[in-house]
Amino acid sequence: MKSISKILVAVDFSDSSDNAFQMALSMARSFSSQLIVLHVINEPVDLRGFYVPHISFERLEEEIEEGATKMMESFCRQNIVDFESYECAIVAGLPYEQIIGHAEEKSADLIVLGTHGRTGLDHVLFGSTAEKVVRKSKLPVLTVRLDDES
Repeated sequence: MKSISKILVAVDFSDSSDNAFQMALSMARSFSSQLIVLHVINEPVDLRGFYVPHISFERLEEEIEEGATKMMESFCRQNIVDFESYECAIVAGLPYEQIIGHAEEKSADLIVLGTHGRTGLDHVLFGSTAEKVVRKSKLPVLTVRLDDES
């Protein structure tokens, strides 16, 4: 069996991704793996050329990145205790592409994702990042669902 030396977990700061993070952290401890915590900033709609009062598009991007950085720092400070083999990253782009690309770039052995369990119209309208990662990744993917979801 191939060893699991690097685990990438994608977080969006939802309950679902927090649950997946806890699973990934537990696995990283058990296997003495490095944990890569990734947050993807979904590319905002380009509003250049439209009237957007009080803020420039460039400033909006900066504020989103600053907010994500603060959330990631807080998340790691609260959730990673007595575990030193980790790194955090924030990237911008399409979530499924960035998750797969970052996992490959970092030579991860496993991707761990939370799933919101959307069905029906919600699934059609919003799609599923986890589903796209599972379908398109060459790496093994573990999806973790919240217990109370139906």
